[in-house]
Amino acid sequence: MKDISITELLPQRPPFILVDRLTHYSRGGGKTVYMVREGSPFCTNGRMEETGLIENIAQTCAARMGYEEKTEAHRDGNIKIGFVGMIKHMEIFRNPLVGEQLETTVIIREDVFSTSLVETKVEIGGELIAACDMKIFLTDMHSQDYENK
Repeated sequence: MKDISITELLPQRPPFILVDRLTHYSRGGGKTVYMVREGSPFCTNGRMEETGLIENIAQTCAARMGYEEKTEAHRDGNIKIGFVGMIKHMEIFRNPLVGEQLETTVIIREDVFSTSLVETKVEIGGELIAACDMKIFLTDMHSQDYENK
């Protein structure tokens, strides 16, 4: 895997980036890590909120897609903007604490045109803390178009 800065893979910008590094990429999925930080807009009283976990999962999907856009020969290298179209079977077993490292895995179950159905899980040291199915829609808009508006 090529070492590409997470800011090149995601349209989000600090302080809203909830992925530190893409650690695995394949056509069938991806994996990221993220250290939960004090001061994050998604943390309250030393814990990451549920919305932060959902955003971390969505950004893991985006980082995987961004990596594909940057490295696949048939791609133009421009990162497409996507959005969450559905969350199904969401289970949150506990909220992570500041200082804990999330390991988030996405597995592509279906990929049709600009829509992906993914199965996800978030772990801390092998402990499953959250899981869901998510549907992601890609738009024709690219991150540099978004930044220029």
